[in-house]
Amino acid sequence: MKHYGKFYIDGAWVDPSTPSHIELVDPANEEVFAMVAMGGPEDVEKAVGAARRAFRTFSMTSTAYRMAMLDRVIAAYVARADDLANIIAQEMGAPRSASVQVSGPIDHLKVARDVLSGYSFASRIGDSIVRREPIGVCGLISPWNWPIQTPITKIAYALAAGCTMVFKPSEASPLSGLILAEIMDAAEVPKGVFNVVVGDGPSVGEAISRHPDVDMVSFTGSTRAGIMVGRSAADTVKRVSLELGGKSANVVLPDADLEGAARWNIQRCFFNAGQSCHAPSRMLVHESQVKDVIPYLVDAAGKFRIGDPRDPETTMGPLVNRAQFERVQRFIQSGIDEGARLVCGGVGRPDGMATGFFTKPTVFVDVKPGMTIATEEVFGPVLSVLTYSSEDEAIDIANQGPYGLGGYVFSSSSEHGFDVACRLRAGRISFNGAPASNAAPMGGYRQSGNGRSMGVFGLEEYLEIKAVFGFREQASTLPVLAR
Repeated sequence: MKHYGKFYIDGAWVDPSTPSHIELVDPANEEVFAMVAMGGPEDVEKAVGAARRAFRTFSMTSTAYRMAMLDRVIAAYVARADDLANIIAQEMGAPRSASVQVSGPIDHLKVARDVLSGYSFASRIGDSIVRREPIGVCGLISPWNWPIQTPITKIAYALAAGCTMVFKPSEASPLSGLILAEIMDAAEVPKGVFNVVVGDGPSVGEAISRHPDVDMVSFTGSTRAGIMVGRSAADTVKRVSLELGGKSANVVLPDADLEGAARWNIQRCFFNAGQSCHAPSRMLVHESQVKDVIPYLVDAAGKFRIGDPRDPETTMGPLVNRAQFERVQRFIQSGIDEGARLVCGGVGRPDGMATGFFTKPTVFVDVKPGMTIATEEVFGPVLSVLTYSSEDEAIDIANQGPYGLGGYVFSSSSEHGFDVACRLRAGRISFNGAPASNAAPMGGYRQSGNGRSMGVFGLEEYLEIKAVFGFREQASTLPVLAR
């Protein structure tokens, strides 16, 4: 068993203030494989102090300096890609075949570098100067389901902006966060700019959110936890950027390729064992087409190869831990109890699996909008198929509930599909399974969050806006602010 007993603070590996640790359990075999130190408010205090000192100089660095630094981070990351793939397979069960978990962050780093290269931090409105300046010390809190990509979408843009940071990885998948610290150290990111403290939300997360010297908190996770972050941050009136839960709907219009929509929905919904906030976990099908769509869904769900995430042939690994496994089992049972019709999957582990937090790919039909599985975020490989009689009803069902993170539309007409996409109340909409762009903003409506990450929108999350008057000569040399 390995022991990870230090945090990365002020460019060095340091002992926690108080001896405390958690055991990490491999979700594929339920065996303890590591112990990790857990921090508290005193460790956050040290990390914030280091970040505050580093901000004085790092915030004044040039664009060229930060671009070169991001190039070094990319190179250091690529050198550790295989280590990252191994560790996320062991700590949270993501299959090595799900290469985007590790390769995706490389593209995010490159996009951040490219955005930085062309970004104007000063512009003018008439004779007035508008400056965009780094916001300060940032608290970055990330979830366990995308333990590398999510923090990279925060870290890359905070670095590009000239901010310093304290990063708290999820205590359910902390080892990838510690490797990210090793990557930043290898890339010679200046000491104090990037700091890591492992801990849980009530101790480390709340200490970061409440700290008066933290100027911004960027949080990705559940809506419940996001509300707690917002409350903790309120007393110091810091900026809070939240990406929270989702219950995304896929509206399949009657003229769509029904088989293509069904197979894509299963693949997208069950990727990462359904542990993705953008998963299209509600599929809306016209009432006349339900019988036709079921065979495609069942066939696609049956094609997953479930097993050890380190096996290159595995396409679905286990859920992250026992608590998540039991939570998903309760949701599946609730679907049965509330009258939805199970067409594949169900409660319990897949056949032949006595250990590990593996869950059967599960599809329900005859799901009503008010059922638990249609309203709450399951975060497992569970699809709810709902029916509609008219397009207006489909859009009303899709827009029901507190969430608005993602949405999907399938149609043979791009004009018709675009009209429906514009009526969906969500932050990202995909047509006919089109892949998302890492340069486009990501975020949600309503209780799915209030911030945006990625691309120029992601960079501007870490910038303050300053208006400067009386410098007509200096203003004349700047580009006119695009409005």
